[in-house]
Amino acid sequence: MSHPQTIELLSPAKNADIGIEAILHGADAVYIGGPGFGARAAAGNSVDDIRRLCHAAHLYGARVYVTLNTILYDDELREAERLVRQLYDAGVDALITQDLALLDLDIPPIALHASTQMDNCTPERARFLEEAGYSQIVLARELSLQQMADIHAATSLPLEAFVHGALCVSYSGRCYASEYCFGRSANRGRCAQFCRLAFDLTDGRGRIVAATEGEGRRPVPQQGRHLLSLRDMNRSAHLEAMMDAGIRSFKIEGRLKDAAYVKNVTAYYRRAIDEVLERRSAHYCRASHGIHTFTFEPSLQKSFNRGFTSYLLQGRTPDLWNFATPKSVGEKVGCVVRVSPRSFTLLPTSPETLLHNGDGCVTFHAGNLSGFRANRVEPAPDGRHLEVFPLKMPLLRAGAVVYRNEDVQWENLLARPSAMRRLPLAFALIEAPEGFLLRAGAQGCMVEVVLDAPHQAAEKPQTEVIRRQLQKLGDTPFTLDALDVRTSGERFIPASLLSAARRQAVEALSAALRQQHLSRRDVRRPLRSPDFGGQPLPFQANIANRVAEAWALRHGASAVAPAFELHQPDRQAVIMTCRHCLRYAFGQCPKVSGRPPQWSEPLFLSLPDGRRFPLRFDCSRCEMQVLTPQR
Repeated sequence: MSHPQTIELLSPAKNADIGIEAILHGADAVYIGGPGFGARAAAGNSVDDIRRLCHAAHLYGARVYVTLNTILYDDELREAERLVRQLYDAGVDALITQDLALLDLDIPPIALHASTQMDNCTPERARFLEEAGYSQIVLARELSLQQMADIHAATSLPLEAFVHGALCVSYSGRCYASEYCFGRSANRGRCAQFCRLAFDLTDGRGRIVAATEGEGRRPVPQQGRHLLSLRDMNRSAHLEAMMDAGIRSFKIEGRLKDAAYVKNVTAYYRRAIDEVLERRSAHYCRASHGIHTFTFEPSLQKSFNRGFTSYLLQGRTPDLWNFATPKSVGEKVGCVVRVSPRSFTLLPTSPETLLHNGDGCVTFHAGNLSGFRANRVEPAPDGRHLEVFPLKMPLLRAGAVVYRNEDVQWENLLARPSAMRRLPLAFALIEAPEGFLLRAGAQGCMVEVVLDAPHQAAEKPQTEVIRRQLQKLGDTPFTLDALDVRTSGERFIPASLLSAARRQAVEALSAALRQQHLSRRDVRRPLRSPDFGGQPLPFQANIANRVAEAWALRHGASAVAPAFELHQPDRQAVIMTCRHCLRYAFGQCPKVSGRPPQWSEPLFLSLPDGRRFPLRFDCSRCEMQVLTPQR
């Protein structure tokens, strides 16, 4: 019978403190930005902080991945080499990378993971990456379960897939809109979120074709809708299906998110994954160690979200987008019954739904998001309704739905310590020829501490006395799971000696566990025979330095175009490639309806400054492309 497959929950870390919270709340691994070259330029951390995070994570067998997933320029290569050496020495388990130059630089044998920025969409791509020496592949977000399974069948590498968080509307690594419009490259960690802007959808005659009303799909003649803004991913209901399709690492997006978000979402997915692992223990097992307890009940609705979608996992569905707003909507708390000059009456979604003084709320008015703070909330006389007194009255009407996107009591709860992670510990107290030995073991590690004490007979049974002293583990990461006392009769050992031995054993075992983790650290896989097959590489290959160019030419590329950041094509170029399709969103998909679109194409996304971005539809691939304006 084959061994169970290891399943990893991978959480984001804006900084080391948030990374440590992710570990305490159930992460098997965390990913964090280093001092430079990460795809979230605002989430950089010092090597010393990353070393501190590794120290905390490795105790539990949890891993730390550093994002070095920007494209590199020639004058940055030596600095990248120096940084990788420092990160390896700090204990980092792997790098999440995009630039091919890292395959040819003088760096330690650290494992390299192929970032989703490398456009990992096909079995052929997965085989190429395995041949090139990568150790793990981060799949494109756009893949279905079947596509994941097809890639799994084509490679022996572990596959990593996103399960929660914000969605890029373009394939990652193939979005150049931010660079084109604002000179801020997404492939250099400085995305300006072009996809969250408000657009008009216009036809070739300049007429406004359609936008959306609220969250529905009905075309209406409104201007300035967020036509590229997707909901947030939530695949918590599909974890087992993803495991069966070959996913081994489940990734939560959010390296810019705060500690409360990471705590809550990590804890939620920890429980959801553990439920599958418990039922399917013959097939799957956890990637790290520890028993978790939480002071709160995790709820995905309470953390930042734009509404949820499983995003193409089981095919195209009409829940991908939220054209009304790119901001957090949160959880539905009720419906407005009556509006007064200074307050409004709310019918809660359920009797258990409570609105608190100070909560942040939103509602939609004429298709636009309107936010307010509930300054005071009182039960209505009938006991069924709430009377809400906003700090400033928003535009409201009877029937409006109210959402809460900031729960102050929840935030206060998560601002405090909210989780513990403990390793089961076995102690054995053994009588030795001279004194005693205290043996401590956890997760396959064993250490011994000598107690210099005479073999003094005790008048009363001592096992429970010894247990009370040894189980005083306090704020250490251990909990006593088993105690074995092997003495020749009852022996008296002073409590001070037992306490000192316990502290020494815990310190030694912690160090041994960390060393055990490092001794098993993954290493760079060997280069075999990757081959581009004589094809020219376009600017979408994102090659911006001579080392990456030389590597590509040496491995079968017939030519290499410079990255978009170095040279923008003179002709009209595709700056976004999306599975999200406005034809489909407005009921004009010819594959669904069986007839051509009823509007006049070509279509354009128009910004208030007058720029118009043409849209092109590739129905054979179910893709929509955003092009640069014609010159």
